[in-house]
Amino acid sequence: MTEPVIEAQGLGLRYGRRGGWALRDCSFRLPEGRVCALVGPNGAGKSTLLSIAAGLVQPTEGTLRTAPRQALAYVGQDKPLYPQLTVAETLRMGRELNPGRWDAKAAERIVEGGALDPGARVRTLSGGQRTRVALALALGKRPDLLLLDEPMADLDPLARHQLMGTLMADAAEHGTSVLMSSHILTELEGACDHLLLVDGGRVRLSGPIDEVQAAHLLLTGPAAASAELAAHTVVETRVTGRLLTALVRPRGTVDSGTWQTTRPFLEELLLAHLRSPDAPAFAADGSLDGSIDIAGVKA
Repeated sequence: MTEPVIEAQGLGLRYGRRGGWALRDCSFRLPEGRVCALVGPNGAGKSTLLSIAAGLVQPTEGTLRTAPRQALAYVGQDKPLYPQLTVAETLRMGRELNPGRWDAKAAERIVEGGALDPGARVRTLSGGQRTRVALALALGKRPDLLLLDEPMADLDPLARHQLMGTLMADAAEHGTSVLMSSHILTELEGACDHLLLVDGGRVRLSGPIDEVQAAHLLLTGPAAASAELAAHTVVETRVTGRLLTALVRPRGTVDSGTWQTTRPFLEELLLAHLRSPDAPAFAADGSLDGSIDIAGVKA
């Protein structure tokens, strides 16, 4: 198995002695070279998890092992930059802070893609332009691990599409591991090959996207046959008249004489898990105990 660039065991963060838990009992592994979609609703713990991975926050319990600070780049939602510096001065600062690692061409390519004036001061830039400068700093560092918290939120759809393509092409060329949060599921589905679904401060799904999808089936059949679902791990069921639709992780075979089976799309898989917070968690790599089911369909 590929060595993990991030590995969490029982990770938790509590705000104050009597505060609530932002994260609790999170365990997962991210192999090197993967581009991982970090998804979940607002307040799920995504930003907290990225802050811990970046070394900005210490967990209350558990451990998180990740790349060393000098080999890691992090772009937070607020994208903090020095407002008095120009774009050119900001990139020069990045070069001086990262001797021996700085990739000037990569940084300049991100800035030039937005037609930014090198002499413009950061405080005069729009939100989308500031995003480009922050991403240029992160990519110019030539990190082994890139942590991105809602990186494209300030960009218009066309700029978001173009910049996402640039980032993913660069990551593929250099083997960079990426952990990226976003609310735009379709944006992540085409760019990412690994998944981490966090909800209520806990990991609900993790692993390669194709393996997570392959472990689930959508079953459609008569509502009267609902008792047969007890043999499987049921994520969600819906009944329309006499017809029942269920998202399951099969344990053993599924009777194709009773059930019509299809593989779920990523978006419907994620939404079903979010609508069913009590459904058992699943990790394709087994990082959650008892999480792997064997899927099969009886012809």
